[in-house]
Amino acid sequence: MGTKESYSIRPAGRHILTIGRDLIQDRYAAIVELVKNAYDADSPNVNIIFKASADRKHYSIIIEDHGHGMSRDTVINKWMVPSTDDKLKRRKSPGGRIMQGRKGVGRYAASILGDDLLLETVADSEKTTVYVEWSSFEKAQYLDEVEILVESEKTDLPSGTRLTITGKNEHINEWVKKDTQGKTQIDKLKFELKKLISPVSSILSEDGANDTFRIHLRLENFLESQEEIIDEDVEPYPIFDLFDYRIAGRIGADGKGILTYSLQKARNTTEEKIPFDFGGPTGCGELFFDIRVYDREKEAIESLIGRGLKDESGNYVGKLQARRLLNEYNGIGVYRNGFRIRPLGDADFDWLKLNEQRVQNPSLRIGSNQVIGYVQIQSEDQSNLIEKSARDGLRENPAYENLKDLTKKVIAKLEERRFAYRQKAGLSRRTLKVERELERLFSFEELRRNVRVKLKKGGIDEQTADEIIRIISKEEEEKNRIVEDIRQTVAIYQGQATLGKIINVILHEGRRPLNYFKNQIPNLEYWFNSFQEKQNSETLAKIIPIAEGIGRNADVFVKLFSRLDPLAAGKRSKKRPLLLRKTIAEVFEVFSGEMQKNDISVEISGFSEFEFTCWHQDIYAIFTNLIDNSIYWMSEKQSPKKKITIDIVTDRNELQYIDYRDTGPGIEPQLIASEVIFEPQFSTKPGGTGLGLAIAGEASSRNGLELKAFESESGAFFRLQPKSEN
Repeated sequence: MGTKESYSIRPAGRHILTIGRDLIQDRYAAIVELVKNAYDADSPNVNIIFKASADRKHYSIIIEDHGHGMSRDTVINKWMVPSTDDKLKRRKSPGGRIMQGRKGVGRYAASILGDDLLLETVADSEKTTVYVEWSSFEKAQYLDEVEILVESEKTDLPSGTRLTITGKNEHINEWVKKDTQGKTQIDKLKFELKKLISPVSSILSEDGANDTFRIHLRLENFLESQEEIIDEDVEPYPIFDLFDYRIAGRIGADGKGILTYSLQKARNTTEEKIPFDFGGPTGCGELFFDIRVYDREKEAIESLIGRGLKDESGNYVGKLQARRLLNEYNGIGVYRNGFRIRPLGDADFDWLKLNEQRVQNPSLRIGSNQVIGYVQIQSEDQSNLIEKSARDGLRENPAYENLKDLTKKVIAKLEERRFAYRQKAGLSRRTLKVERELERLFSFEELRRNVRVKLKKGGIDEQTADEIIRIISKEEEEKNRIVEDIRQTVAIYQGQATLGKIINVILHEGRRPLNYFKNQIPNLEYWFNSFQEKQNSETLAKIIPIAEGIGRNADVFVKLFSRLDPLAAGKRSKKRPLLLRKTIAEVFEVFSGEMQKNDISVEISGFSEFEFTCWHQDIYAIFTNLIDNSIYWMSEKQSPKKKITIDIVTDRNELQYIDYRDTGPGIEPQLIASEVIFEPQFSTKPGGTGLGLAIAGEASSRNGLELKAFESESGAFFRLQPKSEN
């Protein structure tokens, strides 16, 4: 007969050290946890004091606040009890602050900082003292075997809490040893504290109350090379206010909000209000963004210094130091109630993968070393953004994935406007638009005019001047033949690039006939061999439908490749008259499967017999890129009624214009006004190459047309029309 008894779980003595030392990321995180406790205690400030003995064999860290303190009962029943749910139940402090702690283990972070801990706390004229020797937890087999002395006495001292952590010289050595860059962990702590409170010191409380919290750091005889005392408030670097570009605003839990874009590189610029719609609830609660971007060219760094960038001593920094500050201080932090959630925002933790995006498109995208900013999130019960127990970031749940996606979409709004400004101001390398450059390089009209003026001023007779102009004109004719060769070669490459964009469409269209061949050809071989042996009509009846099916599916391939042939052609045919409406309809046939799958309809209107003289490949390139964009955006934004309309307007034998519209989300007015959407490398698609509309624009230009975008209340609106004479 078996034994059946009940037992209680008894945590091991070192359990406290496990949740303290082992779950805390590093020494800085331990200090941060204790600073947060001071904040939760409604203290207006916290003092952090490092002291080393004269012989440098011992040291202490003192962390003191002037908050409401703890009573004896609170110390015994809450502070000394691991993983209490007090802060879960009581989300606001008595002073109205949103509580930072949730896990009930942050105080045990002190075990990583020294050998023992002295707690002195005052509340309601009572002082309670607790002394903890961490080695006793190592020695005890079970946690309940560790005895801790608690003393209480009446006092007239003001309320507050003071933690004194002491240790031997090996702890000092950990703080003062230098890394490969010559920095001590004290240096890193100071930097960490700067990022802890910056840049959100003005938005510490969720209800918008004006709440301040100061951090003061004091070092006494701590660094070997330092005899004087360092005694200073931890202040953020002024670099945050010296941005080149900024986007900020609030996005609600429903995914909607208003962002404000501003620019400090140019004078007399106005802020732009940008409506934002994520497309549905985010699961992240209410979010506040403030993201600031800095150009890194030599002139931009000089401008940054000129606008007032100074070091901790109030001296203007040099260019190297300014770059170093950007290298070290960059990152987009995630803050909750005024405190950063590490490591989000660390310079070497690119949680948004900005650098990967920049590699793909350096002209448009920003890198992580160009941005400083924050996202302020709400408490866990309001946002579903849950901190990991080890204080090393947020849990990777759907809310966190949406937070990343949202933040990248907000940054994209800034990137688009930055790209347009830099192009207009000539700050970035000019993107190459082939048709524009060919016209500029090989236009001789201005040269002829200037030469004639110079010759006339020089007293050259009219006949000699005419002869010189004829020589220039002959050279122009020669160059124009070269121009045409270049133009045709570029057109071939652009056609093939366009073909590459729709490779998924080709694979989808061709998959069904390929599967038929794969499955039925073995059957055909089997029945053919059987027919050779038996020569009967039953076997022949098995062969005929398979052969007919092969014929039908082969016809699918023939039609598919005939539709793609204009884009895939390795050689350009001459311009010829095309039935324009029929040709555009052929382009839509390429996308018939994709449009059916996404429930997108098309309507083409216009005189069916109208002919337009052009290159067949270019019409395909123009409309392939427009249709590809429409399918993407209408599917991405889930438009209720997905439709593309083409209206071909003619007057007798002349093309007036072609209007192209869809029912997608449309294009922002600012992007239309700047015409930046036609610039190579510019794209609003995640991971987009920025080639589609640039290719469509150049294909239009080769055929005497221009492609324009216009504002519309219902989707994208493009007009293709003959180039104006002026």
